[in-house]
Amino acid sequence: MHTLELKNVSSGYGGKAVLHDIALTANEPSVYVVLGPNGAGKTTLFRTVANILEPLSGSILLDGNDLASSKDARQRINYLSHYNALPEEMTVYKAMKFYSAMEGGDPDKVMEMLNLGALRDRKISSLSQGQKKRVSIAKVFLVDRDLYLLDEPTANLDPGLSKEIRDIILKLSRNKLVLYSSHNLYEASDIGQNLILIKDGRLAMFDKIANVRSRNYRVGIKASKDISGIVDAHKDASGYYVMTVSKPEEAGLALKKIVDKGILVTEMREMDNPLQELFGDGGT
Repeated sequence: MHTLELKNVSSGYGGKAVLHDIALTANEPSVYVVLGPNGAGKTTLFRTVANILEPLSGSILLDGNDLASSKDARQRINYLSHYNALPEEMTVYKAMKFYSAMEGGDPDKVMEMLNLGALRDRKISSLSQGQKKRVSIAKVFLVDRDLYLLDEPTANLDPGLSKEIRDIILKLSRNKLVLYSSHNLYEASDIGQNLILIKDGRLAMFDKIANVRSRNYRVGIKASKDISGIVDAHKDASGYYVMTVSKPEEAGLALKKIVDKGILVTEMREMDNPLQELFGDGGT
């Protein structure tokens, strides 16, 4: 079992703090969802834990080793930025071989795990955003690490592909510490067990996700066909089929039921922002 400790960490850019006095201990092998509105400081937190940014104050320890001074501890971390920083003119397989030559790992094994065989000889520049995201995740999981930092890995992906990516991450990250950033409570409930809420650069809550499932949620779905006969939903003036669920997992089950009928779901979103109750505002 591994332990990540943030001891009163403040961090930012150009000497100006974005994060303020963050203190928490994560010692349960699971996905910790870092949840907060855009601009709350989630990416700054990830960049600081990854040692890209040096804390302005405080310290970050992995199993008691200070990440600022221990190269060995830093090598036990891998970080997925929310940008797809990939060699666009390489094929997928050559890119995996390139990364494996630098860091180690088995490119064939990780490509099999992420079902990348059909993309093996495709140039990265020719891939869709979803395909690039799968390649980025393959890069992160090429070498076994103790701590993974995944910054909005499903950003800008359609609901079906987002679910596929989350399932892959859950499979690959068993018995690991994973920080996974999002601003979507449904996604958080689908993948995580623990919740780190960031508001205005400060730790607003550190708790089990189950403890914040407190009310009904309205979910809006846009689909290629009428889905009102498949799930209990009505179409509103904005074109969304709206359904009410008592817990976020029900939205995922409804999505599966719709997709299993061969219907394309182009968008799925919360109609009422669940963060409003948690943060006291509507920002996401």
